[in-house]
Amino acid sequence: MAKNRQKIDAVFLALSDPTRRAVVERLRLGPASVSELSQAHDMALPSFLEHLRKLEAAGLITSQKLGRVRTCTLVSGALQSVRSWVLSQHENRPGRLDRLDSFVTRMKQSG
Repeated sequence: MAKNRQKIDAVFLALSDPTRRAVVERLRLGPASVSELSQAHDMALPSFLEHLRKLEAAGLITSQKLGRVRTCTLVSGALQSVRSWVLSQHENRPGRLDRLDSFVTRMKQSG
């Protein structure tokens, strides 16, 4: 359980930055070289590489170097743990609203 929470925390932290979210969105279309990914962002290459390292550390992307070209790929199912967590939060919500409704109804009846 704690390991899953750490994984979810790492993914949310990685996705907290708009540059990293844009990279993930681009990689949904398929693998891309670092130079291709960096062209869409107005920053120095070392800064951009730090974003890629954070995505890789969170398990969202992998990279492979072939010759002089490093290609990044989105990890299949990497967002599943976050998706499951978000859905579980949504599923718990109706019960909370039902309890609030019962409370309001009791308050109206007693008041």
